[in-house]
Amino acid sequence: MTQGEATQFRTLCEQAGLAVTHQRQVIYEVLCSIEGHPSPEEVYARVKRSIPSVSLATVYKNLHLFINSGIFEQVSLHHGSMRVETNQTRHHHLLCTSCKTIHDIDPEVLGLPEVPRELPGGFRMERLAVDVLGICARCQAREAAEPGTIQ
Repeated sequence: MTQGEATQFRTLCEQAGLAVTHQRQVIYEVLCSIEGHPSPEEVYARVKRSIPSVSLATVYKNLHLFINSGIFEQVSLHHGSMRVETNQTRHHHLLCTSCKTIHDIDPEVLGLPEVPRELPGGFRMERLAVDVLGICARCQAREAAEPGTIQ
């Protein structure tokens, strides 16, 4: 982690009211280094390389702290397990119902307009998340190669 990234991490923790700890810093670094939408188990496996004594429960606890404080977000539960959103740009998700992969997609590709934060009935939107459920190209190819198999 560069000096600037370390300073950014400290600032994020201070703004969220979280103590800056070595374990949190390593978990944050791992989250920032993984492309996609990592599961707690993926984060744990990488953190364990740097901190062999870390527990999966500690990783889960800190992921929830990061999510609850707004440092990261949680991806929709359509895929069946917790996944962490590390991409801070405006986007939505393509979720494969067969292999459970998640891919980001720009809202413009879906033709979605900006939505006002204040909605009818006084509803205040905090986050708009569109999940497109379907079958990815890889699973479609596998199904075509193995006709008659049930996924």
